[in-house]
Amino acid sequence: MSESRTVLPWMVIRQDPNGNRYRVGRYATRAEAQSMAERLSGHRAGGAGVEGADGRVGERRYLVERMRRGGGDHA
Repeated sequence: MSESRTVLPWMVIRQDPNGNRYRVGRYATRAEAQSMAERLSGHRAGGAGVEGADGRVGERRYLVERMRRGGGDHA
């Protein structure tokens, strides 16, 4: 049986206030990735205020990026 090679070049990346980046998911189209980033942000993609346990609001951003060719799984 052959393995499916579905191409998912669009990624949603979460970036925390310290600059740490985490891949949230991969998608076939930019529109799908953008829609997910907006859902995760709670509003338009690009940034969301997240209230911590201390009541302060920090910035958590959801970014949409296209995976570079030959870039493997890296964000």
